[in-house]
Amino acid sequence: MATEVGGFDDPSAEVLAEAAAAFGLLASSARLHIVWALAQGESDVTGLAERVGGALPAVSQHLTKLKLAGLVRSRREGRRQVYLVDDPDVVTVVRLMVGQLTDRADGSGPADGSGRSGTAGLPAQGAVRRLRGFGV
Repeated sequence: MATEVGGFDDPSAEVLAEAAAAFGLLASSARLHIVWALAQGESDVTGLAERVGGALPAVSQHLTKLKLAGLVRSRREGRRQVYLVDDPDVVTVVRLMVGQLTDRADGSGPADGSGRSGTAGLPAQGAVRRLRGFGV
């Protein structure tokens, strides 16, 4: 049963479980780095392995898991598979997460004292609301 709090309906238990599983996939720094790299542009597994500093078989396995969860997709380009994140909400969530933590680590938080990172203007609510981009 969904409960309304503050004008928002609570998601069902199934949606929360699926969202937690999708976020669990991103709990791996290697997989998060792969999604971050793909948020910057598409790449094949060799290029990703070089960029993230991982072994080719390990990066390939991570990509398989991310693809099964619907976080990334692939397409054929000649003889190679090219991977990409084509859901802007996935890109937004990853950029928000990494951007806020980078701002905190750099000590370059917001100058206005709002407690918000330098990510103003990004559609955070839409990204969080549309967890479908995370395979939910």
